[in-house]
Amino acid sequence: MQAILIRENTLSKVIAGLDIGTCSVRAVVGIINDDYSVEIVDVAKKPSNGFLRNGTIVNLESTKNCIKEIIDDVEQNAGLEVQAVVTGIGGVQIESLNSKGAVAISSYGKTERAVNADDMRRVIDCANSVKIPLDRNLLHVIPQGYFVDGTDVGKNPLNQIAYKLEAEVHIITASRTAVSNITNCMEQTKYPLDEVMLKTLACTEAVMVDDERKLGSILIDIGGGTTDVVVIVNDAPICTCSIPVGGNLVTSDISMVKNIPSSIAEKLKVESGCCWLPLVENSNEEVIIPGFGSRSSELTTKVELALIIEARMKEIFEMVRSEIKPKLSGRKFAGSIILTGGGAQLPGCLEMAQSVFQTSSVRLGVPQPLGGMENNYRYPEYATAVGLILAHKEHLKSAEKEVIKKKHSEPKKTGEESIISKLMKKFF
Repeated sequence: MQAILIRENTLSKVIAGLDIGTCSVRAVVGIINDDYSVEIVDVAKKPSNGFLRNGTIVNLESTKNCIKEIIDDVEQNAGLEVQAVVTGIGGVQIESLNSKGAVAISSYGKTERAVNADDMRRVIDCANSVKIPLDRNLLHVIPQGYFVDGTDVGKNPLNQIAYKLEAEVHIITASRTAVSNITNCMEQTKYPLDEVMLKTLACTEAVMVDDERKLGSILIDIGGGTTDVVVIVNDAPICTCSIPVGGNLVTSDISMVKNIPSSIAEKLKVESGCCWLPLVENSNEEVIIPGFGSRSSELTTKVELALIIEARMKEIFEMVRSEIKPKLSGRKFAGSIILTGGGAQLPGCLEMAQSVFQTSSVRLGVPQPLGGMENNYRYPEYATAVGLILAHKEHLKSAEKEVIKKKHSEPKKTGEESIISKLMKKFF
């Protein structure tokens, strides 16, 4: 999986996964050991209200200060120095498409030969030869599958006899301005940025198991300003998209209906909210709306709150379904729908998704257990930050394999002079 690598040939050990969101900036610090196991040592979270909008940085100075503060905090708490940062990008600035490419391996009637690594690179380059607008950055080119003489051979056509090799890929691009804003912020914090990758792809590394990746699963990351989606089939993405609504819209609804400030509405949503009415056990249970200014405190019920929240959350899931359905070509999935992000922690979210998508195979995306003393990362809101570390670990692993492969393929020096060298010395 290609990503925007900011620094090359770096085998950093202490990595910070940085999730820059509309409502919060989250950081997870992990240690990548020599055997490529990962230990999580600390997590941190800071509000980002006001300087991000729908996942896009709109105030560079405030974002830079927030990033610096949060990484400084995790360094002090963990007693370690962060050697590299990996961050994600998502939201409406992301676009994707599927593409195909084909290359000749050998001519008919001539000596057949097997597919090699260079052929695989050539066919991926061919599939990636689509015109990318100048205002877009190529983020990922991910192989979905290979075909040898028209036969599907899965992910590895290496050493198969072929006349023609074809490949299908998923191409993901990001707004050049959005990527530049992230890199500029990191440069000003003085923390080295190793990589920028798609948030939802990183998230799958933390919460999606192998069987789910093969059978076909949908990951829905419910953030504050956007809801990002990736569909994985046969261990490769076939669809990535973003809906420009998220948890902030639920807060806004409560604020407007109850005529209260957003800060109080957010508190009511987090502490007493539910998006599936049948889960509210006591229909008469009251909730206090705190007073503000000259206005005294008031009472509402959990049922009233649930009715407001349920309507908006249902709309969000219906928008996701409407967005991805035309892109899936009637495919059926045997995997899961996995919910991550801060919005997924709202009570009733699972039940609402089950109702909208008409399936019981819905679960919360909790990061897999890793080594280390820290367990606070095992919540859906930290799935992206943990996934960034795990995805970067795989990229470092692949880079090391390439280096070893190149060393083995280099011609060995015998120390003997060539005939031409001897003649040159003799006559000149």
